[in-house]
Amino acid sequence: MSQFRLARISLMLAAIGLNAAPALMSSAHAQKTPAAAPAAAAPADTVRPELYKLLDPVAVKQLLTDKNYAELQNRVTQADAFPAKTPYEIYVLDRMKIALGSATNNEAMVMAGLEAAIGSGRMPAPDQAEFVLALGNYHYNAKNYPKAIEWFKRYQKDSATPAKATPALIRSYYLSNDFATAKSMLLPLVADAEKAGQAPTLEDLRLLASAASKVKDNAVYVSTLEKMVALYPSDDYWTDLLHRLPGKAGYNQAHDIDILRLQALAQKQMAPEEYVELGELSLLAGFPTEAKKAIDAGYAAGVLGTGTSAAKHKQLRDRATKGALDDAKNIAGGEAAAAKAKDGVGLVNLGYAYVTMDQFDKGIALMEQGIAKGINKRPDDYKLRLGIAYAKAGRKADALKTFDAIKGDDGATELARYWTLWVNRMAVAAK
Repeated sequence: MSQFRLARISLMLAAIGLNAAPALMSSAHAQKTPAAAPAAAAPADTVRPELYKLLDPVAVKQLLTDKNYAELQNRVTQADAFPAKTPYEIYVLDRMKIALGSATNNEAMVMAGLEAAIGSGRMPAPDQAEFVLALGNYHYNAKNYPKAIEWFKRYQKDSATPAKATPALIRSYYLSNDFATAKSMLLPLVADAEKAGQAPTLEDLRLLASAASKVKDNAVYVSTLEKMVALYPSDDYWTDLLHRLPGKAGYNQAHDIDILRLQALAQKQMAPEEYVELGELSLLAGFPTEAKKAIDAGYAAGVLGTGTSAAKHKQLRDRATKGALDDAKNIAGGEAAAAKAKDGVGLVNLGYAYVTMDQFDKGIALMEQGIAKGINKRPDDYKLRLGIAYAKAGRKADALKTFDAIKGDDGATELARYWTLWVNRMAVAAK
């Protein structure tokens, strides 16, 4: 989470007054060179000349530029030993310690200086808010998450830009094992990004999914995983999403083949057993060309045809190849029987077989006829197959319309939604 690492140079410059410009030079010079007319009262915030020699911000800046940290430390040591320092002198010295600690990676010095400077009550509000945020970041980097939470929340309370601390605050809750709070803060963060027409960052989505998983909120986990698949698709996210579906109450195993069909398209590579399963299920379903393509893809990926299962893979490939050749020769002969059937199952199946042969126009036309004729049992299964055919043919609008009409409660609705994610797929550069 490197984006939360403190910008040390900015803090260093602010500490010595180059950004924030605290009143130390003018007040010190005012004491070194008194005004001609007598003043009614001495300024309250002044640095005595003998101490100012050690704390002169121009000299401090030059020492920092030259990386002469030993001399700067010597000045701090001398200033620390200076007797009877006023509260303002202590405040100026604390800021010098912040600058030195930032330059030398002395986090203990920086944190002590920040807390003292913040507690002095002398800082302008904008400067104080940034120092509060810096202190929160230091505690975060030190893995003191309860303290980080305390300072980030103070920043949100006192700053005009409270959202600036939100990402670090959420991560502090998460890393302190308060997953419920992290989840409750991430949900509106993701929703707000979506409302603004922006893609939530992958880091936010991954953190939300993890927090949801920790508190066993499966609904939020899955919905977040769906966003990750839609915006930042990867084999791992697709595998996680699709492998969860068979665990749904009421899931019908008949959809196993539809899951594998989607995996074969959505993922760069499947596991060897998944290529084998898709091949076997396609053969059982009467789609040998689809089986051959699955097994060939496994061979092309280098995960089939090797090792102890090489002989079994070859047998399956031979079966699929022979079946595909036979189907190509005989498929036309089944059209008349399918057309005479009482319902449209035969037409849909025949049409899908043509689709597996990449004869999309002919195959989809037959599938549409079958759906129009009517399906007596499990009609959503066949509508889903038609939607898949549209998707493979690149007919996006038809595919989306078909998937949207599927309402089965046995996994069909989820599959239609996941196919929709694939049809609408996009990749966003990870942030």
